Amino acid sequence: MRELWYDATQVHIGGEWRAPDGGGQLPLENPSRGEQIGSIARGTAADIDAAVSAARAALEGDWGRMTAVERGRILTRIGQLVETRIEELTVIEAMDVGKPLTQARNDVIALARYMEFYGGAADKVMGDTIPYLDGYTVYTLREPHGVTGHIVPWNYPMQIIGRSVGAALAMGNACVLKPAEEACLTALAFVALAEEAGLPPGALNVVPGLGEEAGAALAAHPGIDHISFTGSVGVGALVQSAAAANVVPVTLELGGKSPQLVFDDADLDAALPFLVGACIQNAGQTCSASSRVLVQRGVYEEVVTRMGAAYDALLVGPARSDLNVGPLISARQKEIVEGFLTRGADLRIAGQGQFAEGLPEGGYYVRPTLFADVPADHVLARDEIFGPVQVVIPFDTEDEAVAIANGTDYGLVASVWTGSGARQMRLAKRLRAGQVFINNYGAGGGVELPFGGVGKSGHGREKGFVALYGFSQLKTVAAKHG
Repeated sequence: MRELWYDATQVHIGGEWRAPDGGGQLPLENPSRGEQIGSIARGTAADIDAAVSAARAALEGDWGRMTAVERGRILTRIGQLVETRIEELTVIEAMDVGKPLTQARNDVIALARYMEFYGGAADKVMGDTIPYLDGYTVYTLREPHGVTGHIVPWNYPMQIIGRSVGAALAMGNACVLKPAEEACLTALAFVALAEEAGLPPGALNVVPGLGEEAGAALAAHPGIDHISFTGSVGVGALVQSAAAANVVPVTLELGGKSPQLVFDDADLDAALPFLVGACIQNAGQTCSASSRVLVQRGVYEEVVTRMGAAYDALLVGPARSDLNVGPLISARQKEIVEGFLTRGADLRIAGQGQFAEGLPEGGYYVRPTLFADVPADHVLARDEIFGPVQVVIPFDTEDEAVAIANGTDYGLVASVWTGSGARQMRLAKRLRAGQVFINNYGAGGGVELPFGGVGKSGHGREKGFVALYGFSQLKTVAAKHG
């Protein structure tokens, strides 16, 4: 097996590794220890411009002439190569992001699955024929946007590359990827594997760098035909504004304050692992994290007690220790989460995880914390924290639960735990969210399931077959033949 080779100090443009314009570098940190372990390229607007030009050339060359079947086969081969590198990619992602090894390994497996899914779907996107006037044949075509920009966050680099770049390539777009400066190593490893699988030069270009430099240049570039952004609400608004100047469509997947609703008739044994796990995964640094649990009065104290015990048993430690919770991504993120914990000082703590023995000094660790009896309008129940902090809120009636659940600016994911089929159907319609899960949460990753939000959680959908529509545009052909 060939060595997995990439150079984090370089950008990858047009099939070549090169030093970034100006030669700038950024520190590469290991969040488990809070120390610099290397450097990454500080890509610039000039690098973005070169990447867009390389992508345009790929569209006009071999990549643009390739059939959907051939594109699909390349994506499938990428997935197979990812599978042969599971352990290497797992260690890279765990070191770079700080997530426990088991969680990082699941991300690698998901990346391979995205490539498999979109590889199989590439030649199955079809148009329609439309009944029209006598003497006409009218049909529609699905065509790529052209050059697509992808701004990927640091919390799930591989999964988000899979769902956005995978779908874009399947539709025949050429991509420019700007990974987060905090965690870009697996993006660079991915492009190396993609070219090994036969992806033509320029079909995927990777430019690491600062968001305000390389990211801003990508969002505002006049040669970009579509942008996919995952990240914060504030930056998402900036990306959308920059793209609007060029009249470019944008898919935004932003924040969340996702609730789980637990009713008196819920199966608590089945619910408990999801109630806790959906918040503390990746140290709570997940847009779809379930940071609010709404519980009906009849089972409220039992749920709080059981969740509190689960929190008390959580262990926090370095990524390689493969415990329940790893470090946060950076010193800045630790400061933000600790600020929220301070603002919850007047609340009842129902459970709190523990630091493992021998915790490295300098690592960005916080104790996972469960707050109970939290008012629905409290800052901890309203704002996205992006850390392992969860609140439990009591309710009496179904209407009250819906009002609380829908009472934030976000609308990404929601879950309902109840044995009543009628209630399941009612709440699936009433809850303001892009995904609603009944008696589960997250559906095991759900590569096949369309994902996205409403309100300040964003717009557009990624994942699943519908993502292929988002990365394509519809053309209507009306032929008059008499």
